[in-house]
Amino acid sequence: MSYITYGGGPHRAVLLHGWFGDAQCFTPMLQGIDPDRFTFAAMDFRGYGSAKGSSGPFNMATVATDAIAVCDSLGWAQFSVVGHSMGGKAALRTAILAPNRVQRICAITPVWAGKAPLDQDTVQFFRSAAEQFDARRAIIDTSTGGRLPSYWSKSVATRSMETCSARAFAEYFESWALDDFDREAAELANETLVVAGGHDLGVPEQFIRETWLRRLSNARLTVLPESGHYPMDECPLILAAAVSTFLDPS
Repeated sequence: MSYITYGGGPHRAVLLHGWFGDAQCFTPMLQGIDPDRFTFAAMDFRGYGSAKGSSGPFNMATVATDAIAVCDSLGWAQFSVVGHSMGGKAALRTAILAPNRVQRICAITPVWAGKAPLDQDTVQFFRSAAEQFDARRAIIDTSTGGRLPSYWSKSVATRSMETCSARAFAEYFESWALDDFDREAAELANETLVVAGGHDLGVPEQFIRETWLRRLSNARLTVLPESGHYPMDECPLILAAAVSTFLDPS
């Protein structure tokens, strides 16, 4: 297990990053998180960041098991889960494994528990991103609506190549795109906030409405019109406000 902690408040959450991120990806958002209200543990998935050299399996089930182990190590009997992109799918798996411990789920531009609706050409293109920098950059650029500086998308792609092993990157794709535990996820009753980006062409609002909102009985949606797939970078303080209000509505 490899994670970094922030704050010391009573509202506890484990943070699960996306395919192109690592534990550090939430850092811009933290400037808007009150450390007296919240304690966050941002985890590096196996194969990422400070856990880059770890062994697998590199899949959603392992992320969920590791997330629970992180919370065990911190002595958290109950906690919420915040997940970005593929981390949103891992958040659902975490709640399935620990239904009496997970309080709330906050899913940021997340993929769903079922198979991703990707045609075969797109699947092959995404698979090529494990080794090809240009494919990573193109995916990042598309998922933010092609409207952000090319320097930023190059930087995100570069960092992902440096902080994640190619094998882990490839195997996590197979898991977040092809694993299907839709029926198990649909039974969850946890209060859930799903954050969509108005410019997100990778996980658009309509997809979220047809999956998360349709399948979960206690989910609601917040759309950030100024954001694409990476609100932690694109509008960190607005995201921090949404996450804070949801995790601690008092």
